[in-house]
Amino acid sequence: MKLYVGNLPYSVNDEELRQMFEPHGNVASASVVIDRETGRSRGFGFVEMNDDNQARAAIEAMHGQEMNGRNLTVNEARPKAPRSGGFGGGGGGYGGGGGGRGNFGGGRGDRGDRGYGGGGRGDRGDRGDRQGGGW
Repeated sequence: MKLYVGNLPYSVNDEELRQMFEPHGNVASASVVIDRETGRSRGFGFVEMNDDNQARAAIEAMHGQEMNGRNLTVNEARPKAPRSGGFGGGGGGYGGGGGGRGNFGGGRGDRGDRGYGGGGRGDRGDRGDRQGGGW
């Protein structure tokens, strides 16, 4: 069973997270989630335990525990939600079609004359050059 461990102190690393849960059973893996841009902890992580009964016991024991002034949140991890699209806002990939962008119409998605697509922003999307102000 995979456990979500939230509200971790930012100083905790993978090994410390593993050590926190080992008294409650066999820990298959433990990882603190790291921000890609800053290289720092995001304050949560995941622990995987092969025995579901041990995992449930760990949840009971660890949820709400205080660590460096922070109360831990420990529960069964939910499956990762499917992610859609890239830069195109839902159309997939760089320049793929347009998920909505507030009042600006579609995302940068179907502007074939610019090389990497763009759906423009509302009624300005049909202008093909930078002078015209379109995207």
